[in-house]
Amino acid sequence: MNEHDKIATRLALILQKLVSKERFTIEELCEEFNVNKRTIQRDINERLAFLPIKKENGFYFAESFTFGDLSFKDIQAFATLCGIKSLYPALTNEFIVDLLNIKTSQAYLIKSFNHESITNQQKSFEAISAWILKHQQISCTYKNKQRVLNPYKLVNINGIWYLGADEDGTFKTFTFSKMTNLKFLDTQFSENPEFLELLRKNEITWFSNSTFDATLQINANVAEYFFRRALLPNQKIIEQNDEYLILSTKVSYEDELFSIVKYWLPHIKILQPRECSKICVSTK
Repeated sequence: MNEHDKIATRLALILQKLVSKERFTIEELCEEFNVNKRTIQRDINERLAFLPIKKENGFYFAESFTFGDLSFKDIQAFATLCGIKSLYPALTNEFIVDLLNIKTSQAYLIKSFNHESITNQQKSFEAISAWILKHQQISCTYKNKQRVLNPYKLVNINGIWYLGADEDGTFKTFTFSKMTNLKFLDTQFSENPEFLELLRKNEITWFSNSTFDATLQINANVAEYFFRRALLPNQKIIEQNDEYLILSTKVSYEDELFSIVKYWLPHIKILQPRECSKICVSTK
């Protein structure tokens, strides 16, 4: 992991503490991240200076911290800082208003900070978002087949954008970047209560009818990041030694697995399935 990635990961974890309303000292962060006091002070006083961080009796915290309390500049700075600015095609002031609006944010679901760039599909992304809120159908070509869909939600799972939509009464997911010939129809549709209930519960099971197991080997020098929080879906530790960590995970699509692995290359490799390992190596 290069120096920029280390900083971004550390800052993201500090932000997570702030969002969770945790209180911490400089010394505690030094020990957790294995860095010196000067580095943590720079994180708080320079890199995170745009955030309303308070200090009381040596403890740092963000009182009543929510994203809704931040200004446009704060949100943009956060996005640029933590590497999620290109998660959305256009992180403009207007689009941020949409994201912070309770009704509009129902069109989106984010499950990670990793991301693919879909800047060249910005207009389509925003149009689908609008059609989701208006309950109007769209048509597209997907896997060489013309389809008419009732769109429900744009979902980002481990860096890949998907559209959750009803096709002929069946709830399916479509990789957004692979949808072509998009057309936005005037036909309105009635939402299916069963699909709404799945979305309300925020269950990932609706995302795919099937999952597959994958086994990954992570080098010891980055293993700590996988201990601090589950970076992989359904992450389980299989083996650990001084050289590497072996984890198992369950994913729905190959793209989901590749997105995670490519972010951590060259410190990670796929052991199983073999075919995924070969594809990932060939696309480095």
